Amino acid sequence: MEKKDIEIRIENLINTLNYHSDKYYNQDTPEISDFEYDNLMKELIKLEEENPELKRIDSPTNRVGGVALDKFEQITHKNPMLSLSNAYSAKDLRDFDKRVKEMTGEDTEYVVEFKIDGLSVGITYENGEFKYAATRGNGLIGEDISKNAMTIKSIPLKIEDKREIIVRGEVYISKENFEKVNEYQEEHDLQIFANPRNLAAGSLRQLDSKLTAKRPLDIFIFNLENIDELEDIKTHSDSLEYLKKLGFSVSENYKKCKNIDEVIEFIEYWTENRGNLKFDIDGMVVKVNDISKRNIMGFTAKSPRWAIAYKFPAERKKSKILDIEVEVGRTGTITPTAILETVRLAGTSVSRATLHNEDFIREKDIKLFDHVIVQKAGDIIPQIVEVVKEDRTGEEKDFVMPKVCPACGEPTVRLDGEAAVKCINISCPAQIRRGMIHFVSREAMDIDGMGESIITLLLKENLIKDISDIYYLKKEDIIPLERMGEKSANNLIKAIEKSKSNDLWRLINGLGIKFVGVKGAKILASNFKNLDEIIDADVERLQQLEEFGSIMSESVVEFFAEEKNLLVINKLKEAGVNTEAGEDKSEGIAKIFEGMKIVLTGTLPTLKRNQAKEIIELRGGKAVASVSKSTTFVLAGEAAGSKLTKANDLGIRVIDEEEFLKISEMVDKSEVFKELDI
Repeated sequence: MEKKDIEIRIENLINTLNYHSDKYYNQDTPEISDFEYDNLMKELIKLEEENPELKRIDSPTNRVGGVALDKFEQITHKNPMLSLSNAYSAKDLRDFDKRVKEMTGEDTEYVVEFKIDGLSVGITYENGEFKYAATRGNGLIGEDISKNAMTIKSIPLKIEDKREIIVRGEVYISKENFEKVNEYQEEHDLQIFANPRNLAAGSLRQLDSKLTAKRPLDIFIFNLENIDELEDIKTHSDSLEYLKKLGFSVSENYKKCKNIDEVIEFIEYWTENRGNLKFDIDGMVVKVNDISKRNIMGFTAKSPRWAIAYKFPAERKKSKILDIEVEVGRTGTITPTAILETVRLAGTSVSRATLHNEDFIREKDIKLFDHVIVQKAGDIIPQIVEVVKEDRTGEEKDFVMPKVCPACGEPTVRLDGEAAVKCINISCPAQIRRGMIHFVSREAMDIDGMGESIITLLLKENLIKDISDIYYLKKEDIIPLERMGEKSANNLIKAIEKSKSNDLWRLINGLGIKFVGVKGAKILASNFKNLDEIIDADVERLQQLEEFGSIMSESVVEFFAEEKNLLVINKLKEAGVNTEAGEDKSEGIAKIFEGMKIVLTGTLPTLKRNQAKEIIELRGGKAVASVSKSTTFVLAGEAAGSKLTKANDLGIRVIDEEEFLKISEMVDKSEVFKELDI
């Protein structure tokens, strides 16, 4: 593999891993299994070790994962709340045991515990009283969820130990209570929760602690975090017994094992019997029992060397495909979904599983009415593993992807090199809602006050059918809508009118052309005089643009070749929406921020985030999402969270809006450095 290809692969891996870390740690909606995540991480580690000069500051190999949310106050953990390395087989466990022996020089006693499927929390006590509780966050800084944690009855508010005691536990909801909550939600036409972990995590992150108190949360404490400071406790098992004496809820099912064979035997038992527990577990945790040996082994940047998490293989069950439905997504992709006989998997009822695309169906040889083996990827996403062909009776039928869109009736297409069958009609009703939400978003037309709920209401009342209809709305159309009134209607009409004069790149991005995001839209707008010139451009002309390859160029040409798309664009023109490129705003502006990486955080007094970002980019700077050693400075407003804390920890210059606007008017880069004292 050439250096350029390696660099591209590393970038793709970093972006993919950071995305899935955010989905797991911050949004509680994981999309891939731990096994898949670990394989991607292993590939990245190998590439970085072989090419150390390509390792980036934002690589997930440098961090534990997750960030604290800005809506809570931030707490810096005295002892980092690290993650654990994972094992998936007996061989992985024996390899772990071998490493332990090599570092300690002898056989080691282990403690094996349940890996509770919940939300990890650290709780600090001082002078025998509860001081605060925090989520793990990024391992160094977490969210202060003290008020919510205090509503959990199994968390003691006082303990019989005046020393500083820091414990770590897992907040969870039992299977029975999870079912009761969902029954209530269903009876009252409210959101149904996907699994107990999501419910526990969401409940603990409520801004209103009264709502948290209504949820049947519980906790198992599994670690005494500052055990090194408590000289009277010599082993992990002793610490668990001590925690029980102090009144903490500790899982009774842990076991001391003399060797790795006993560990494996214990894990094998619970692999088969975990379904009998009253709560969900997704694995077992193996820890060196002797604290002195732990101290010898120490830590890596991400995890302790003296512990490992064994992840259970996904639970599998047999079901039957009763039907296959197709759904049209925002980008027109038509996705087939299997409707299954309901089975119980990983704590929830499963009756649907995505079939992804035509190639997946052919590869698995899936037919309507087949019996299939179903599992949940990462105990979250239902998937069909294989067909039970020996159960076939002859009643099974082949499934064929639709030749026309089920929502609009237009012919579907499958582009060369793609697995997806798509509807490319921009006016397709199944795509309109998501397309409109994108169109009015901050990165597109930026229509203030027109969010997802307003778009949904307008569609429901048949006031809009495509994006151009937004510009034909009247105040009297909006006033009768739910949660609207004359003032709100006036503000919305003003925002719509204001958006007509937006830069051309915003309109191009808002159209939702496949493969053309903000960057591509800006390239098009800066290389053509107006939208008509872009519409008339052929693939050869587009490929001459910097960073425009054949795929992007062909996508642009195909989009504007669709007559219905052109009709929508004509309606936008008639409504007065700007389609001219205009002057280059950056012309004549000194590139005083050139080469600088600038982080925005918090709420600024007068500037919107996108306005501050535009000021930075017009002056040659780059607005980046995360703070690192390479960050030039941080622009901070009110409620600045973990980014501000990290900037202070790294000694990076932090400025407010007033100073930012002052230096933005400078024309000499050296003046900026002098003003910032960097």
